[in-house]
This record gives sequence, C-alpha cells and structure tokens, in this order.
Amino acid sequence: MYRAPVEEIAHTLKTVAGLGKALDAGRFGDLGEDLVDAILAEAGRFATDEIAPLNEIGDKHGAVLKDGAVTTPPGWRELYQNWIAGGWNGLTGPEEYGGQGLPMLLSVAALEMWNSGSLAFGIGPTLTMGAVEALEKHASDALKAKYLEKLVTGEWMGTMNLTEPQAGSDLNALRARAEPVGDGTYRIFGQKIYITYGEHDFTDNIIHLVLARLPDAPAGTRGISLFLVPKFFVGDDGALGDRNDVICSGIEHKLGIHASPTCTMIYGDGKFGDQPGAIGWLIGEENKGLACMFTMMNNARLAVGMQGVAIAETATQKAIAYARDRTQGRAPGFKGEGMSPIIEHPDVARMLMTMKALTQGARAICYSCAEALDMAHVSEGEEAKAWSERAGLITPIAKAFSTDIGMEVASLGVQVHGGMGFIEETGAARLLRDSRIAPIYEGTNGIQAIDLVMRKLPLSGGATATRLIADFKADAQAARAANAPALEGVADRLDAAIADLETATAYMQAAIAEGRQTDALTGATPYLRLFGLTATVAMLARGALAGSEAPEAAGRAALARFAAATLAPETGGLLSNATAGAASLEGAMAALA
Repeated sequence: MYRAPVEEIAHTLKTVAGLGKALDAGRFGDLGEDLVDAILAEAGRFATDEIAPLNEIGDKHGAVLKDGAVTTPPGWRELYQNWIAGGWNGLTGPEEYGGQGLPMLLSVAALEMWNSGSLAFGIGPTLTMGAVEALEKHASDALKAKYLEKLVTGEWMGTMNLTEPQAGSDLNALRARAEPVGDGTYRIFGQKIYITYGEHDFTDNIIHLVLARLPDAPAGTRGISLFLVPKFFVGDDGALGDRNDVICSGIEHKLGIHASPTCTMIYGDGKFGDQPGAIGWLIGEENKGLACMFTMMNNARLAVGMQGVAIAETATQKAIAYARDRTQGRAPGFKGEGMSPIIEHPDVARMLMTMKALTQGARAICYSCAEALDMAHVSEGEEAKAWSERAGLITPIAKAFSTDIGMEVASLGVQVHGGMGFIEETGAARLLRDSRIAPIYEGTNGIQAIDLVMRKLPLSGGATATRLIADFKADAQAARAANAPALEGVADRLDAAIADLETATAYMQAAIAEGRQTDALTGATPYLRLFGLTATVAMLARGALAGSEAPEAAGRAALARFAAATLAPETGGLLSNATAGAASLEGAMAALA
C-alpha cells in the first residue's frame, strides 16, 4: 500500500527546489515552514488513507456510461466531496475567488501524492485548476464573477476540449465551429474526443473550455477561438438553470486509468434547448484562443509530469516491499537460514536503486519547474523574465522525462515482482497500465522534445539554457569541494555528463541557426533525455549535500553516487544519438516500406 513520502518531498522542496531560501527571504509573504509542513502532512495523509484505498476499486469497476450520464466507481463521488471539503482544489487559486493563493511548489507536491494514490482520480482536478488559471488570465470580469469561485473551490469542475477525430496534435485541422448569436453568445457545433472527465457525477455542473472556429476565421491555428460552455446554464443569482446542448455520447475503453471517464463530447446536436447549438461565451479575443488554451495546457503539462513521478514513487514503494518479503536463492555473502530476500541479490538491488534514483530525479526536475513559475510570479522586470524563461525551458523536460521514467520505473517494478508482476492481483501491472497514457496526453513526449529544441533553447539567445547548465556545474563543484567519501566520483562523472550536454546543446543551437531543422528534430528526443539525466545526477548531488547530518543523509549520498556511476554514463550514447542528424534517417522510408 502506498504511503506518502512526506519527508523526502519536503526535503526536495526546501533544499533542491529552493523553497527554503524563498521562505527565508519572505518571497511568499507570511507563509512559513510550519504551515508548509502541516499542508504536506495532511496532503500525505489524505492520499495515503483516503485516495489510495479506492484505487483498486476504481481500476476494476471503472466509469460507467448509461443514458448519457457517467457514474464513477463506488466511493469516488464521496472521495471527491471530502477532497474539496479539505480546500485542496483552491490551494493555489486566487484569494479573491476563494482560493488560498499558495505557491505552485506546494501544489505540485500535493499533486504528486494525490496521483500516487490514484492517477485516475488526480487527473480530474488537475484540469479544473488549469481552467481556473485560463479564466483568471483571459476571461471577462463577467465570466469570472459567474464561474471562477465555484471552479476554485471545486464545487464545479472544468474540462479542456481540443482534440477531434481528425485533429490530434495538429490543431490546424480543427473543425468545431462557433456561430455568433448576436447577443454576445455563440452556438457551438462539433465533436470532441478524449475529453477527460467530460461527464461525471462528482459535481452538479461541468464547465467546458472548447476550441472552435468562427465563420470568418483565418485558416490554421490563427483562426481558433476559445469558448466557455457550461453543462447547465447559470443564472445571475448563481443558480443552475436549463441543460445546455452538449452531451457525452461515449466513453473510451482504455488500457489504464479506468475510473477516469474519457469522453466523446457532442456539441449542438439539438438534444437540449429550443434549437441546436451549445451556447458558449468567448474567452479572450476572437481567433486568439490557442494562446488562452496554452495557459491551461502549460499548467497541465507540469501536472502530467508529476503523474510520472507519482506512478514511479508508487511502483518503487511496491517493488521494495515485495523484494524485502520475497525469498529466492542465496545472495552472495548471505549468512541466514534458508533463502535470501531478493532485495539482497545484486541485480534486484540494481533495479530498485535505478527506480529510486530516476524517481527522485524526476521529482526534483518537476519541483524546480514549479519553483521557476513561483519566482516569476513574485519577481519583476528582468528577474521575472529570467525565471519565466527558465520555467519554459524546464516544462518540456519535466513533462516528457518524468512520464518516460514513470513508465520505465513501473516496468522495472513488474520485473522485480517476476511472474507475480504479470498477475493483476499484485497491482504492479496496474501501475504499468496507468503509466502508459502520461507520455501521450497533453502533448506527446516527441512534441515536448521538439518544443525544447526549437522554441526553448533559443530563449534569450541561448542564455536561459546556459544559466541552467551553470547551476549543474555549481552542483558538481560543490560535490568536489565537499570531499566526502560518500560522494566519491560524483563530481567527475557529473562533469562528464555536463560536457556531453553542452556539446549537444551547441549542436542543436547551431542546427537551428543554420536552418538544419531536420538535424535538430532527429535528435530532439535523445537530447531531452540527456538533459533530464544530467539534471537528475546534479539534483541528487544537491540533495545529498543539503542536510548532510540528517539520518537520511547516508541514503541520499548512496543514491547520488549510484546515479553518477550508472545513469550519468548514458549521456555519452545520448550525445551520439542526439547529434547523428538527418543522415541517420537516410533510407528510412524504404526500410519502413
């Protein structure tokens, strides 16, 4: 059974991601360490005691669609009501609309724990939080007054409607249309697919954020607008009115996250209302909807990165517990009676250490992304710009690297269990099934790599990446200066990984500057992993050096040393892969025919 690693989460927040320094400097007002610790402890308790016990039920029962209504698994509606009663939905929400206005760092830490308890549960509120951010930044005052407070508190939930059957990653192909009514509203027509929590029984109302085209809109993404479409109309007094013309026509039968309803939504088929067309209200400016939606998507991408961390943490805990109990053979040096616990066999210990190192590295990367978002929010001028660009640089790494390792660690967890990992009753297989969606949704990991190379590396002429890499160099220097036997070899191996990262970065920047786009795109995915592994080793070293007198210090140092010895050497091969260029794909179409 999952138990929230509150102490490790707090350590990473405070010493690796910089929350401790920010609190000491008063960057977050009167927020203090005592309140941070209390929030983390209660979030961990809720995830451990209330969410996790319902995960298996959710997986086996799944969401059920009948007559256009979705019923979630037994106990799930009550779980959600308890969750919003605790104020969790409004953790970072604007205070003027009932939120608590706390830093993103606390939100992502809590998100990790909730998603470790159940990925299928955690994804729903994530989209509501993204909708809150999009409305706060782009909606009219009238829309904010009517919808924001109940979204902030979680009394209503929000969705994100982009994908259509012919328009997945390429939104140029989007066909949903919006026809002006003449009174400031629009009638929305079209089909949206893969809509997470598009229909459910958690809340009385669901607020859909929908991308659609106006009749005279330009072609491509420059002609997309964003609309707010409620399931039920809302009166000026806040009371719910008639049903809007939007229905759920089906839910997907998926590999994993069975309890999360993934819906096909039909807008404007005439089932409700006096004439066809789901009534919606424009958010932001006409034809500028994609920019508004990306506010929500960037929030969601970091949250999905946290899902990768969450799955990896749960899989690691489960595998370690099993390896301690399961006995087979006799490990080298074992002096006990009978068979050894398999955790003592070197190959099993290697797998478990790999799982733990990758998990902790991904956690640190995601938390560092949240730190950059928070610091951009509380800073001004050039400092705010620098932090904002750092957040932009780290976001694709946080999303893609973390979800890749979520899947990788879950797979290793099955391997540690052996044959029992392939059997559903242990729960190891469920984690692997659940993990598989995270590298796909909210922008596939290949798209994240493209974003990193083509859009984020050029920020400030490359200075944003240079500054982040300089932080890794400082970690290596600190490890060397510590001269600690427990960190032997870490600095040298981290230096080598950083050198590989710098070489690959220079290659990518030159390819972009010289117009060799295919060269850059061919190596984008291995480049992103190279960046993620280098960051992992650097941040594990940083965490090991901080609080070196704590009881957990020996374990953190051992983990950093292991990562430097076994993960850092991968950067050499990734460098070769990342810089192979378009020539490596010559003849690919013939070979794949």
